Amino acid sequence: MTEVAAALFEAGADHELAAPAPSTDTLYDAFRASVGELGPAGVAGVVDMFNELDAEEFSEVGVCRRFAYRLALSFWYSGARSRPMTAAEAAVALYLSDAYRHHQVGVLTFRRAPLLVSRAIRQGAALVPVETLMYLGVAMVREFASPAPITAVTPGRDWLYRQVLPDYHRRRFCFGLMRADTHQPSPLLVRLDGGGYLLGATPPAGPDGTWTRTLRAEW
Repeated sequence: MTEVAAALFEAGADHELAAPAPSTDTLYDAFRASVGELGPAGVAGVVDMFNELDAEEFSEVGVCRRFAYRLALSFWYSGARSRPMTAAEAAVALYLSDAYRHHQVGVLTFRRAPLLVSRAIRQGAALVPVETLMYLGVAMVREFASPAPITAVTPGRDWLYRQVLPDYHRRRFCFGLMRADTHQPSPLLVRLDGGGYLLGATPPAGPDGTWTRTLRAEW
């Protein structure tokens, strides 16, 4: 991923694309354009320069490494695109899992047992179709992270959300945990080029050692 991060750095992706958050296609186009302009020898030279930069001093280095990580995850599978779960999707999966089904596992237990949480997320995510998981995640963002959170069921939109996840306190706990603790591994969501979605593998942590989960999907 270092070559990708260095090429993005040379293209100025940290300034040109950092805000608002770019789509994966935008990042990939910037990477390809940079490689096409630099050529193999140029990329090698940029990598040497990039590796000498202090990430503590140059925040741009960290930005480009995170962008490269996103691209690596997006092309994890051939014939498909993939991305990390959002915070809300992971929270929905945690809610559905047996680990917190009966509200008997406390916050400290979860924080001290990342493997328990990771298994719980995968188990809960496997209980519903990926499309349903994504839908429930969007509804959870509306409830807890929108400027004007929803306070009542909206016919035809949020009825299923309240039926599948009826306990408000459990919803709030799971969402808060998945936003606050980025050291909990979670699997990829995979969108097949031919249509349909699958639950993917759990990737290694990002360049900062965490599994960053955004509020909104970043395909």
